[in-house]
Amino acid sequence: MGMKELFTVVPDGSVTSPKGFRAGGLHCGLKKTTRFDLGAIVCDVPAAAAGVYTLNAFQAAPLKVTQESVAVEGKLQAMLVNSGNANACTGKQGEDDARTMRAELAKGLGLAEHLVGVTSTGVIGELLPMGKVSAGIEQLPGQLKADGGDDFCQAILTTDLVKKMICVRVNIGGETIHIAGAAKGSGMIHPNMATMLGFLTTDADIDSADLQKLLNESTDSTFNMITVDGDTSTNDMVIAMASGLGGGGKLNPQHPDWPAFAAGFRHVGEYLAKMIARDGEGATKLIEVNVVGADSEAAARAIAKTVIGSSLVKSACFGADANWGRIIAAVGRAGQPVNTETVDIRLGDISVLEQSRPVKFDEERAAEYLKGELVEIYVNLNMGNGRATAWGCDLTYEYVRINAAYRT
Repeated sequence: MGMKELFTVVPDGSVTSPKGFRAGGLHCGLKKTTRFDLGAIVCDVPAAAAGVYTLNAFQAAPLKVTQESVAVEGKLQAMLVNSGNANACTGKQGEDDARTMRAELAKGLGLAEHLVGVTSTGVIGELLPMGKVSAGIEQLPGQLKADGGDDFCQAILTTDLVKKMICVRVNIGGETIHIAGAAKGSGMIHPNMATMLGFLTTDADIDSADLQKLLNESTDSTFNMITVDGDTSTNDMVIAMASGLGGGGKLNPQHPDWPAFAAGFRHVGEYLAKMIARDGEGATKLIEVNVVGADSEAAARAIAKTVIGSSLVKSACFGADANWGRIIAAVGRAGQPVNTETVDIRLGDISVLEQSRPVKFDEERAAEYLKGELVEIYVNLNMGNGRATAWGCDLTYEYVRINAAYRT
């Protein structure tokens, strides 16, 4: 059975498609425009929760507070998010502010504080204007609705151009279970668990320990395989919440329908990851690097991420220059085992290198291919069974323009 039949994508699905979830957003004044900058996802019951967090040594205050919440009993009932200010590198005041946000939403929803998580995205090193934030949190419960996924998506964007949202359906024990996700991310994207925030919701009945294991595994092959600019943010976080309201019995790795659930869960992560890569600041295209024949899966991942992260490879894709030398240089500096005599490289279906020797190819056809919306680079090391895929985007004049004036 192919992966495609294990789940189906729900047209117009959102983070509130799974049973038990509501969401919403509003403008409280953190952004200069009137775009929404405060939002929440709320569950009708305490949901089994799992999270992965940035490996940047400077973890923003909200991440610490969310980890404290999840640690109490592995459950969350609400996730609060603001954009326009990262509340990062803000010292004790920043932590106090994140805890205040948690307390205020908990009070507004009538929940225990440890059932609320907090996350922020935006400029680093500025204190939150708590008057505006608190006034917004007070109004937020009234904005939560079953079809509030769009409003929530708007509330989490910074330099993103598009909302990122998906939902899939999967059959578990004869019941239809939903897995959905929303994400933001456009610059400072090089996750190591990019600023990247991901929120996954499901109505499956699953323990937080099994959910955490699945989130770790799928993050490694999805969110952690994208890069826009090589910068790991202080605020990256992916949170998963399972309401258990969809029926179908308790899910665990021994359940016969687990492979279908895991495939659907991973698809949600991969779809959001690719959307983040494609929406990289100033980007004109999505680049996918497929590495096969590596010594190990870890080696394949490292090589794929080195190629996708190369400013020279990214610039060549922007300029539609079929300069395969930049690709092989990146393969060689990834710090992984490589047999320098056996490397094959293709751009789409155009072979440019075979057994580490240049192949004559039609430069015009290659340039035409590189001008497309999707550029697929294939690297075969012909050494072993390790394989991995990474996603990124081209490096454009516009990326520099956006980031040269980010605060102004």
